[in-house]
Amino acid sequence: MDKLTGMKVFVSVARAGSFVGGAKEMSISRAMATKHMGQLESYLGARLFNRTTRSLSLTDVGATYLQRCRTVLAEIEEMEDAVSLLHTEPKGKLKISAPSVIGALYVAPAIAEFLRLHKELSVNLILQSSYGDLVDEGIDIAIAFGSLEDTSLVAKKMASSPLLVCGSSSYFAENGLPLVPEDLVQHSCLVNSSIPPSNKWLFKGQEGKKEIIVSGRMQANAADPIRIAAKKGLGLVMLPEYIVARDIEKGHLRVVLQDYAIEPMNIHAVYPHRKYLSAKVHAFLVFLEEWLRTRSAFNG
Repeated sequence: MDKLTGMKVFVSVARAGSFVGGAKEMSISRAMATKHMGQLESYLGARLFNRTTRSLSLTDVGATYLQRCRTVLAEIEEMEDAVSLLHTEPKGKLKISAPSVIGALYVAPAIAEFLRLHKELSVNLILQSSYGDLVDEGIDIAIAFGSLEDTSLVAKKMASSPLLVCGSSSYFAENGLPLVPEDLVQHSCLVNSSIPPSNKWLFKGQEGKKEIIVSGRMQANAADPIRIAAKKGLGLVMLPEYIVARDIEKGHLRVVLQDYAIEPMNIHAVYPHRKYLSAKVHAFLVFLEEWLRTRSAFNG
């Protein structure tokens, strides 16, 4: 039997939670995935999955073996990556995760241009608010904001985008303009709860740094809902320029408190820690960083 393929099938089935999903990920038939698993379990002399007609779950032995398989396969991939660096042309499949707005407006167009340059590459772009477990989900690169807490991952800064406080003309006509950050406590401030600290807006003026605890009539775990609410006159938002730039240009939103500096939002590319980056990952990181620098809503 091909033990390496068996291990790959086992990890894919465990990740997908089904033979159908694992087989699809491996681009093989369900019958072939079942055959590989049967051969692997026979070779090991142990059951790796508990199987019923409705569910599939790891046995205790399977859970332990899964961790070992991931380690072994990661080491093999790292060795292959070291060799692949000798070749200049990236190839294979690249799985990228990104938040929905920056993913749709910027990462997707960047990928389209990148693929035109590299004919032997394909990309699977996943739009999601958080990137989860990169290794478990098979993600090569995740686009993320802010600081990195998981020390097993590497974060490379791609760009930064100025944070702007803005609202609609109709809102300001009814509620007045905030002239200093402290005025925000008298306003409805719409909060993006997915980016901490969501209700603490930070400013820097002549008197030093100021932290304003805000509240409002709406919060959401993504930027678009509160951006739309701000356009409708429901309150103020503090969002990156790349999200509100078009609304500002069209006059739907107006920027306030421009005399008070706000720390920009840093955008990172996050990937599993390894000694060697594959040619495809390295090439995309270089391309995306340069591509974002040419966009007016971002700073290097």
